[in-house]
Amino acid sequence: MHVPILKQGDYLIATIQSVLSDADLLQLRDDLADRVGQFRSRGVIIDVTVLDVIDSFPTRTLRGVAHMLRLRGANTVIVGIQPDVAFAMVQLGLTLEGVGTALDLEEGLAFLNAKTKRAGGVVARTGGTAPSSLSKSPPDARTRRGNRPLQ
Repeated sequence: MHVPILKQGDYLIATIQSVLSDADLLQLRDDLADRVGQFRSRGVIIDVTVLDVIDSFPTRTLRGVAHMLRLRGANTVIVGIQPDVAFAMVQLGLTLEGVGTALDLEEGLAFLNAKTKRAGGVVARTGGTAPSSLSKSPPDARTRRGNRPLQ
């Protein structure tokens, strides 16, 4: 089953829509690695809301994907882990150590926004970052849209 990956600004959103085989999980890993490089994404959200079981292989794979994407410059957050799934993971000793998690897509976006803001300011289109002083200065009263002088 192919997992759709949508681009939303500087982020990618992968929404798992049905139970995935081990091969599907590995394909998702490869697709995300390619897309992060292609789009220079700063963050990735993996939505697992539909999964009612996350055993050891998916847990290991998702953790590995998050660490790999971090090495490629993108923060990862996994959203939508169901209460019963979280309980079972704890009982089995399965952890997503070092990986951000959030309740839903909205909180996942807030998590990534906070992470990228702390990383040093506004991300420029070229992939660099602007100094934090540029992102925090209020627009001058004499300028229109904060960047062009009035004529």
